[in-house]
Amino acid sequence: MPGGRRATANISSMTSDAGTGSRTGTRGHGVMAGIRVVELAAWVAGPAAGGILADWGADVIKIEPERGDPQRQIFGAVGIADQTANPPFEIDNRGKRSVVLDLQSDAGRAELERLVATADVFITNTRVAALTRLDLHPDALRSRYPGLVYGIITGYGLDGPDAHRPGYDVGAFWARSGLGAALVPKGALPPALAPGFGDHVTGLALAAGVAGALFDRERTGRGHLVATSLLRCGIYGNGWNTATLLRFGKVSSPRPRERTATPQVSAYLSGDGLGFWLLGLEGDRHWPGLLDALGRPSFGDDPRFATARSRALHSEALVAEMDVAFAGMTMAELAERFDAHDVWWAPINTPYTLRDDAQVEASGAFVEVPDHDGGAPYRSVASPVDFDGATWDLGPVPRLGEHTDSVLGE
Repeated sequence: MPGGRRATANISSMTSDAGTGSRTGTRGHGVMAGIRVVELAAWVAGPAAGGILADWGADVIKIEPERGDPQRQIFGAVGIADQTANPPFEIDNRGKRSVVLDLQSDAGRAELERLVATADVFITNTRVAALTRLDLHPDALRSRYPGLVYGIITGYGLDGPDAHRPGYDVGAFWARSGLGAALVPKGALPPALAPGFGDHVTGLALAAGVAGALFDRERTGRGHLVATSLLRCGIYGNGWNTATLLRFGKVSSPRPRERTATPQVSAYLSGDGLGFWLLGLEGDRHWPGLLDALGRPSFGDDPRFATARSRALHSEALVAEMDVAFAGMTMAELAERFDAHDVWWAPINTPYTLRDDAQVEASGAFVEVPDHDGGAPYRSVASPVDFDGATWDLGPVPRLGEHTDSVLGE
């Protein structure tokens, strides 16, 4: 089936020499082994989707122009010219094969067409107008390859008056979705946001959609158009607030922590300056344990704090009292007391404490990635889904155009 091979390859017969330019087929491990992906994507969201599929064992062929994916030069773009490694690029592009093609030329487009004809999946976050000029619009490509799973990420969707606009995750995921405004009190502007956050959420959504489409193709033989957008993923991420607005016509705005309606689900500081978050969502159920942990039974006798409702109405007074109580103990002391009295809580990690958190390590959040030049593996961030405790079979990050000759010669 051109443009949509079914995943029935004999995995044991496939060979792998990831990153050396001599790989054929796919890495013979992972739930996506036997699946070939052609990725025409740049920056973060599209490559993130392809990167997740590569982590899962797919053979991902990354198509790049002669100058490469701009994300390869991200540090230079922000004025840092002397970084040799590029973690933002590495996390989304390890294990892929890089092929350089000039898609402005007839020869380059013909080579891409030849690759797509061998692919199960085509992934792109290229703007639709450019795809149309290249004859790669979803309608055109799927008409030629009806078994192809075509995955596309846009800023704002495929239809509508602003579908053509560039988005980036700041514009579409954070700003236009309302998610950024939901983080701050009414009238305040959002702070600088974590880079790539919305891109990775959206990349994960597309990877899931592609997996669903491949599953259906096994049953029907038909390919699918799988489309998501930064805008839609941002709105879904903020779905509680947005659904409440749609249903009731109103929604509460974030408040300063001193005036929260849920002082038992809020952030506090220990006496040694470490942040933590209380997780007492069921206010009346979790209140007695917190009193015992604080050693402040008098709080329970105060009519202002007698019920979840009264604690919400007098949150400023309660937060002030708890700030004083928590300031009298170190984080280690608080942790011991919380655990002894079944108080639900979580530390507020910084990037540095996250790196050294034993539970983060045990969760599998970090992986060892092979160094391209045979040096020691380096640590990076794992994509967030595991399968039956399988170990990762990761390939190195490809050099620009490293696999052009070998892939085109297969």
